[in-house]
Amino acid sequence: MFLAASFRNHLVVAPTEQVAVATRMTNGARNIGTTGPATSVITKVKSKTKRPSLYRVLILNDDYTPMEFVVHVLEKFFQKDAEAATKIMLHVHHHGLGECGIFTYEIAETKVTQVMDFARKHQHPLQCVMEKADA
Repeated sequence: MFLAASFRNHLVVAPTEQVAVATRMTNGARNIGTTGPATSVITKVKSKTKRPSLYRVLILNDDYTPMEFVVHVLEKFFQKDAEAATKIMLHVHHHGLGECGIFTYEIAETKVTQVMDFARKHQHPLQCVMEKADA
C-alpha cells in the first residue's frame, strides 16, 4: 500500500510502512518519521498558456459615408496618422473593404461597437465588422 501526500509543488509517494518526510503539508499538518529508500518526488509540470485568437477589424464601403468621416474614424479609434488613414480609406473606396487593425476578441469587439455607435450618432451608415484572422 502507498501513501501520497501533496507538498507545495511536489507530490511525495512512498510505501505506508516507510513514510517519513519532515515538511509542512499544504493542509497545515506535519508528517515526521524516518525516510525509507522507496520515497520518490513527482514534480508537477505547468501547462503553457495558449495565445489568444486574433480578429481583423474591417470597414465596409458604402455610397453615403463621406471619405473625410472614414479618415476621422480611423484616426480616432485606430490611432492612425492622416496618411495611413487616407490610404486605408482609399482601399475601402476602391476594393469595398479595408483592414483597420488586428486585435484580440474583446478589443476587436469594442472597436467595432465604438465605430458603429459613432457612425450612428453622426447619422452615417458606415459598417464595421470583425472576422477571425488566419493563423
